[in-house]
Amino acid sequence: MFEDRIDAAQRLAEALKEYAGPDTVVLGIPRGGVIVGEVVARTLGVPLDVVVPRKVGAPGNPELGLGAVAPGVRVLDQWLIERLGVSEQYLEREIAAEEAETVRRLRAYRGDRPPLDLTGKTAIVVDDGVATGGTAVAALRWARAQGAEKVVLAVPVAPPQTMQRLSHEADEVVALATPEPFFAVGEWYRIFDQTSDEEVLAALARAGGEPA
Repeated sequence: MFEDRIDAAQRLAEALKEYAGPDTVVLGIPRGGVIVGEVVARTLGVPLDVVVPRKVGAPGNPELGLGAVAPGVRVLDQWLIERLGVSEQYLEREIAAEEAETVRRLRAYRGDRPPLDLTGKTAIVVDDGVATGGTAVAALRWARAQGAEKVVLAVPVAPPQTMQRLSHEADEVVALATPEPFFAVGEWYRIFDQTSDEEVLAALARAGGEPA
């Protein structure tokens, strides 16, 4: 059990100290992952940026993910799509909407500041926890597509089966807790408030990435 995201981040940073150095970049997944990522980046002495994956929700059940998108990356669960009989028209409409939201959020978070160059770097993708891992897969693939030499996923808590799946997407996965049974990320925090865009912007500013 973690007290809050800061407590979780401090513990996670300790587990990642081997990555301190000039060839590492931390990528926080908004919103909560940026709060965790700021502490990790500051502890390791490395830069912080954002990666913005978005879940593609099922018809009538947006919490059920058919997959996820990140800029230039689409990860779709074809088995689930076929099982639910999701139409191509619905899928393309939802993907387009989420891709547009990704662009909007990146513009809001970064302003005119260019993204950090990941070429040849170790990219540590950080979130405050993962459940199914769909958006994490999109984030990891995006980081690799940007030229990262090594991709690491680091989270305070995740179910063991999700971490096993993500181990095929990342060069290393780090989770402080892998409880079973697992119902939701928030149940492993005493305080798990909704994070606002303003808090994300403040975290990026503190990390030296204030938009121009």
